[in-house]
Amino acid sequence: MVSKIALMNRYILIALIFIAAITGCRDTTANQKKYELKGKVVAVEPDKHLVTIAHEDVKDFMPAMTMPFTVPSDADLQILAPEDEVSAILVVDGSQSWLENLVIRKQSTNAASAPGVVEAGVGDEVPNYGLVNQNGKQIKLHDYRGKTLLLTFIYTRCPVPEYCTLMSNNFAVVDKQLQQQSSIYDRTHLLSISIDPGYDTPEVLRSYGAAHTERYQNETFAHWEFASGTKDQVKGVAQFFGLRYYEGSDQIVHTLKTVIIGPDGKVAKVYSGNEWKPDEIVQEMQRLSGGS
Repeated sequence: MVSKIALMNRYILIALIFIAAITGCRDTTANQKKYELKGKVVAVEPDKHLVTIAHEDVKDFMPAMTMPFTVPSDADLQILAPEDEVSAILVVDGSQSWLENLVIRKQSTNAASAPGVVEAGVGDEVPNYGLVNQNGKQIKLHDYRGKTLLLTFIYTRCPVPEYCTLMSNNFAVVDKQLQQQSSIYDRTHLLSISIDPGYDTPEVLRSYGAAHTERYQNETFAHWEFASGTKDQVKGVAQFFGLRYYEGSDQIVHTLKTVIIGPDGKVAKVYSGNEWKPDEIVQEMQRLSGGS
């Protein structure tokens, strides 16, 4: 027979485990931040658990933008349709974010899916698009002929960890890895293009870029540039590489697109999404630049 002391010790142990479990859960959610989000559904991709929403300003977090969000709930994905007006809670937890508590405020009368995206493919020659870099200097994409050019699209006010922050952090890793190979470094170039030209002035881009290279006031931007331009300039280059504009607002759908352009000025590789790794980018740039 189990003694009263042994039985009491067992109860105490169970209670301690329960308390630890509760405490652990609190620690897990302690870093979560939640924001109210309102907007209109642009596209639903149930297979990817993504919903693209043209949203209003998210108070204390981010400006109005059109971009995809992760939606874990299958039930939510099944009832959403393009043009639905929705509200939700945007949860940000470390390097992840998602939407929960989705509510349809106004149901769409037209459930037609968003139009497809036409984008540049491998082998396509890149037009000589003009932009303005972080120094206020006019640049053109043909300026980089003879070098392997890596470009992506960001905006400096984007706080979502899986999007612009990740792209810029990955570019910083690529930049540092290429620095270790002087011959390849001289034959490559990096370019981050802002899709928020109204806010991302050369001064803003210069500060943002220097912080990501961690060279601050010593940054010359000789290898990694940051650029934007007029709305029409940004729209031209963005649409060529497959970024779509939300009909009626002339606002970009903030998807992730990273492209490698070969020394011949033709598209060599297109990466959609955020799953690419710096190592594979470096290897591809080495190959295109004549490295081992």
